[in-house]
Amino acid sequence: MRQVFAISKTGMLVTAWLWMAVAACVTAQDAPTQVSALVARMTLPEKVSQLQSGAPAIPRLGIAAYDWWSEGLHGNARDGYATVFPQAIGLASSWDVGLLNQVGTVVSTEARAKFNAVGAGHDHARYQGLSIWSPNINIFRDPRWGRGQETYGEDPYLTGQLAVGFIHGIQGDDPVHLRAIATPKHFVVHSGPESGRHGFDVDVSPHDLEATYLPAFRAAIVEGQAASIMCAYNALHGTPVCADDRLLTTLLRHDWGFKGYVVSDCDAIDDMTQFHYFKPDNAQSSAAAIRAGTDLDCGDAYARLQDAVHQGYVGEPSLDAALTRLFAARQQFGEWGAANDPYATIGMDQVDSSAHRQLALQAALESMVLLKNEHSLLPLQQGMRLAVVGPNADTLETLEANYHGTARAPVTPLLGLRERFGAQQIRYAQGSPIASGVPVPIPETALRTPDGAHAGLTGEYFDTLNFSGAPALTRNDRLIDFDWDHVAPTDSLHASRYAVRWRGELLPPGAGDYTLAVHVDRCFDCAGHDTVRLYVDDRLVIDGRGSDATMPANLHFENTRAHSIRLELVHGGQDQGVRLQWLAPADAQLAEAEAATKQADAVVAFVGLSPDVEGEELKIDVPGFNGGDRTNIGLPASQQALLERVAASGKPLVVVLMSGSAVALNWAKAHADAIVAAWYPGEEGGDAIAQVLAGDYNPGGRLPVTFYHATSDLPPFVSYAMQGRTYRYFTGTPLYPFGYGLSYTHFAYSDLKLSASRLQAGESLQATVTVRNDGKRAGDEVVQVYLDAPDMPSAPRHALAGFRRVHLAAGESRSLRFELTPRLLSQVDAQGGRAVEAGHYQLFAGGAQPGNGDGVAGTFVIVGDQSLPR
Repeated sequence: MRQVFAISKTGMLVTAWLWMAVAACVTAQDAPTQVSALVARMTLPEKVSQLQSGAPAIPRLGIAAYDWWSEGLHGNARDGYATVFPQAIGLASSWDVGLLNQVGTVVSTEARAKFNAVGAGHDHARYQGLSIWSPNINIFRDPRWGRGQETYGEDPYLTGQLAVGFIHGIQGDDPVHLRAIATPKHFVVHSGPESGRHGFDVDVSPHDLEATYLPAFRAAIVEGQAASIMCAYNALHGTPVCADDRLLTTLLRHDWGFKGYVVSDCDAIDDMTQFHYFKPDNAQSSAAAIRAGTDLDCGDAYARLQDAVHQGYVGEPSLDAALTRLFAARQQFGEWGAANDPYATIGMDQVDSSAHRQLALQAALESMVLLKNEHSLLPLQQGMRLAVVGPNADTLETLEANYHGTARAPVTPLLGLRERFGAQQIRYAQGSPIASGVPVPIPETALRTPDGAHAGLTGEYFDTLNFSGAPALTRNDRLIDFDWDHVAPTDSLHASRYAVRWRGELLPPGAGDYTLAVHVDRCFDCAGHDTVRLYVDDRLVIDGRGSDATMPANLHFENTRAHSIRLELVHGGQDQGVRLQWLAPADAQLAEAEAATKQADAVVAFVGLSPDVEGEELKIDVPGFNGGDRTNIGLPASQQALLERVAASGKPLVVVLMSGSAVALNWAKAHADAIVAAWYPGEEGGDAIAQVLAGDYNPGGRLPVTFYHATSDLPPFVSYAMQGRTYRYFTGTPLYPFGYGLSYTHFAYSDLKLSASRLQAGESLQATVTVRNDGKRAGDEVVQVYLDAPDMPSAPRHALAGFRRVHLAAGESRSLRFELTPRLLSQVDAQGGRAVEAGHYQLFAGGAQPGNGDGVAGTFVIVGDQSLPR
C-alpha cells in the first residue's frame, strides 16, 4: 500500500480504479496516513473546491464529485420515493429510543440503497450521498417556532437519548464501515425566530447554556458518537457559532472528544459577512470559520479561501486539517468501495419495502397521544356513522410535513377511516381552511369528472411537453395534491419530463367569492421551473411560470352550478409536485360540515396546522402566522368556528390535532368528548389514526412539549432565557403538561426502591419500580423518572432523569431498573458550572410528571459535592 502512494507522489496520475483499490485494502489504522497523502497531492484551488458542499470531481486524483447535502429527518428525503415516517416531533412522542434506532436504520438503509444504485466511485449529486444532515436536536423552547416540529421536544435529556438512538441507527454498528453519517444540528442555541435567524445574536446565560442548550449535543457526540455536526446560523455573545473556536475546538473536540467534521448551516459563512457584520468580506469570514473548526461550507463562501491564504488570513495547514477529516469520512462510508463493506449489497428493493412501511405504521401508532376521553367515547363503536370534517382530514402535506421523501402510497385520515369503518359509514366535508388567507387543496366533494360519474378530475398524462400524441395514461384523480419530487406520476413517464392535463367540473358549495390557487413546490437552486395553467369555463384564470409558489385567481360564483375546469402542468423543470387549492366562502363550508354532521352518530374533526403555515423561513404573513413562526398559539379562528358549528349538533365530538407543535385547544378541552394529538404522522398516518379511534391499537404516546393556555403565558419569543419556559421552569398551570398522555387501560405503580438513602457525591443511584397494568386490555406505558433537587437557585422544578416505554398485557406487572449517573444527579450554577451538590432529593417514578398522574416517590440524601466536566 505504501508503495502505491510512493509511486503516486512521483507525479503519476492516480486513477479512479487505483483509489478504489487503495480504499479496498486500507486498514482503519492506515486510513489517516493514506488520506493525508491524498490531500498533500492537491493544488490549492483543488483543496478549496473540496471544502464546499458541492465538491466537484478531480479526475487526475480519481476523486468523484460529491455533494455533501443529504437529508433524513424522518425518512430519506428529497430524492424520490422513500419511507416517510412521522415528523420528528411525532417520533419524540413515542418516548421510544429503540424505535428511533429502527427509524434511523431505515433512513440510512434507503439512503445507502440509492447511493449504491449510483455506484461507489461515481459522481453523487445533492441528496444522493451518505452524509445525512439529521437529527435536529435544538431544544423546542417556544411553541411559536415553526421548525420546532423537526425536533424531539423541549427536554434536554429526552432529546439527547432519542438522538443517540437515531444516530446509532443512521451510522450502524460496524466499527470500520458506516452505513451513513449522522449530523446533529444546529449547534448551538438555535430555535427561532425564523425572520431573524441569519443575523441573530443570542445572549444566553451560562446557566441556560449548560443546563438546557448543550446536553443533547453532548449526548449526541459522547454517547452517540456522531461522525459530524452542523454549526448554526446565529451568533453567541457576539461571535457567529461557525467561527467560535471555544465551541468548535475547545468544547467539541477537546472536552467532548469529537473526531468528526463540522459543516456549516447553509450560507452561514456568508451570513457572517452579510448579516452579522463579523468580517468585511467572505475571505476573512471563511478564514475565521475554518480556523475555528468549521471544516465544510454549505454554500460557496469558502470559494474565497484561496484569497484568504494568499492574503495571509489563514494558513494552508488549516485547510489540510479540514480536508483530512472530510476525506476520512468519505472513505469511511465507502465512497470508493471498501473490502468487506457490509452495506455494499443493499439494493433498491429496500426502498419503501413492506417491512419499512410496517415500521412507519408502528411509528405512527406509537406517536399518538390521547389527551382527553370523556365518558370513554373512544374507542368508537363499530357501526357508528361518522362525520369526518376539517382541513387536515384529506391532505398529503399534513402527512409528509417538511424535510421529507416522497410517499409512494400515502394514507390520509379520510382514506384510513373509510377503510377501517366502511366508506358507507363516512360523511365528509372539508369545513374550513387552515387559517384566513391560506388556501387548502380543493376537496373531492367539489370536483367531478367530465362524465359526472366520479369525484375528482380526469387526468391525461403525456410523455411530451406539448400534450401531443395520445396520453401515456388516463386516470381519475380524486383530488390534485401530489408530491412528485424526483419521481414520475406513473412508471410509463420519465421523472424529468412530462405534461398532465386534468379536466372536469368544479362544484361550488355555495354562492360567493372564491380564490383558486395552483401551488407548485418550487425546487431550490435549480435550472428551471414548471409551467401551470388553470382554465375555468374555458377562460384562462392562472398562467403561472417562474418562481412564484402559489398563484391565485379571485372568482365570484352566483350559485352552485357546476363550472368546467381544466388544469395543465408542464414538467420541464425540477419542481416537485402540484396542488389545486382554494379558499371557499366560510358560510358555505360550514353549512356542508353541518349537513354531514346531521347524517352521523359522531363527528371526527381533523384540525391544527400545516407545513404551509409553520416551517422554515416561509413566505407567509396572515393573522397568527409570520415567516413560518406563529404569533398566536391558539387554534386559528376559521377552525375554531368549524368545531363550534359541528358541536352545536350535540353529537359526540372527537378532535384530532394534526400539527408540528403545541396548539392551545382550550375550547376543545372544555367541550370536545375526546382529543388525540396525531402530529404529522407520515405515510401510514391515516391507518394509524383509524386504528387508534377504532380501538385496534391502544394509544401510549406522551407529550414531548408543554401545551400552554395562551401566547400570553410565554416570555418574549426573542428571549432565549429559560425562566418561564418548558415544564422545567414554567410555574403556571399548563393546558396539558409535558409527559402527559392517556390510555384505554390503567397502570399502577408500587415498590420504588433506591440503592441508597445516603449517596456520596460522584456515585450513581439505582432505582427500581414496579408498574402494573390493572386495566382490562393490553397497552403501552411510558414510565417516567423525575428528579426534584433541593431548593437551589436556577434548579428546574422537575428534571426528567429516566424513561422507558413498556408493553404490558392486562394484569401484567414488570419491575424496571433505572440508573441515575452523577451527571443526571447534577445541578448547574449561575456561572455554568456543573456539579453534584449535597442536599435532600426526591425521586418520582410514574406515568407523568409529579402531581399529574399515578406514581410513587422516594427520598435520598447526597453527601458532599463533586464538580463534573463540561
